[in-house]
Amino acid sequence: MKTPLKALIVGGGIGGMSTAITLRRLGHEVDLIDLDPNWRVYGAGITITGATLRAFKSLGVLGEVMATAYTGSGIQVCDTAGHPLTVLPTPQVADADVPGTGGIMRPVLHRILSERTRAVGTHVRLGLTVDQLVPQGPGVSVRLADGSEGHYDLVVGADGVFSRVRELLFPDAPRPRYTGQCVWRIVAPRPPEIDRRHFFLGGPVKVGLTPVSREQMYMFLLETTPRRPVLPDAVLPSELARLLQGYGGILAELRGSLGPQSNIVLRPLEGFLLPAPWHRDACVLIGDAAHPTTPQLASGAGMAVEDALVLGDELAYADDVPQALAGFMRRRYERCRLVVENSLEIGRREQARAPIAAQTDIVEESLRALAQPI
Repeated sequence: MKTPLKALIVGGGIGGMSTAITLRRLGHEVDLIDLDPNWRVYGAGITITGATLRAFKSLGVLGEVMATAYTGSGIQVCDTAGHPLTVLPTPQVADADVPGTGGIMRPVLHRILSERTRAVGTHVRLGLTVDQLVPQGPGVSVRLADGSEGHYDLVVGADGVFSRVRELLFPDAPRPRYTGQCVWRIVAPRPPEIDRRHFFLGGPVKVGLTPVSREQMYMFLLETTPRRPVLPDAVLPSELARLLQGYGGILAELRGSLGPQSNIVLRPLEGFLLPAPWHRDACVLIGDAAHPTTPQLASGAGMAVEDALVLGDELAYADDVPQALAGFMRRRYERCRLVVENSLEIGRREQARAPIAAQTDIVEESLRALAQPI
């Protein structure tokens, strides 16, 4: 595409920022808006696959990520007492020399991406979402929630699982559904023995530990339960301690350290796959707006960054925006479908208390598939 575009990105999360960086690198004019006037993220950790590290390399931020994150290989599988059972391989990706896995604090990743987003010349406006999208010529006339209006050649909906852009484009689209699990997360000091990712399987809940820096790790716990109401912060430590009862080793130590000072995040797991296409007129959905997934394959963030990179590729070589969006769908649908469907299937096996091998085999199979080129 020889003529620079004027693009609006709705949503300033990982996918939206990655899209802004990619489009600015191609010479397009980019406005990015985000509903949060303070552009914040909550302070839990995030697991990174090799495929996600490859995407960060293509985006140009891998060096900054690796300087502050943990990277390594393999997932140590343990029983509920903390005894090691086996190590799941985390394959290196097919077309990049990057580690097989890693972890980073979400606010650290947000800082890296937001600083790069501004540095490349993105016009960022906060406390805003989109109110109306009307096709006009080859582009879209947009009205924002503050009443301001503009015309764009491309609108990218990167506004998450409860996307306003999806609601405007596809009012009859399925809604995100609760999967039957919720996730508890907490950040803790990292002892020397946690030298890689760990899973603790075979008990009533699935527990994992992911290093996120030299000094820190985060714990996640997947609980099978009817959808929980919002719990007061004061009761979170005792409830998480109850769920960890009977787990030994490092998990017993973490359980004993829980208290009012613990910063615990509790979220329901929701997901679905939007039927194709994810675009209409000159508007397209990416990331959690199109394919929100559960965290079993640690690939939600990676799929959003890949979406941004592939969209940039297609815009670089297509004759016009509709052709680029059609090419984007051809490259993205099956890969994102694999992540969503396999993540949900792993969750179903966890809820059914399936044998450990039945839970880990699908993880290993999926990581091998995701290591292939995008």
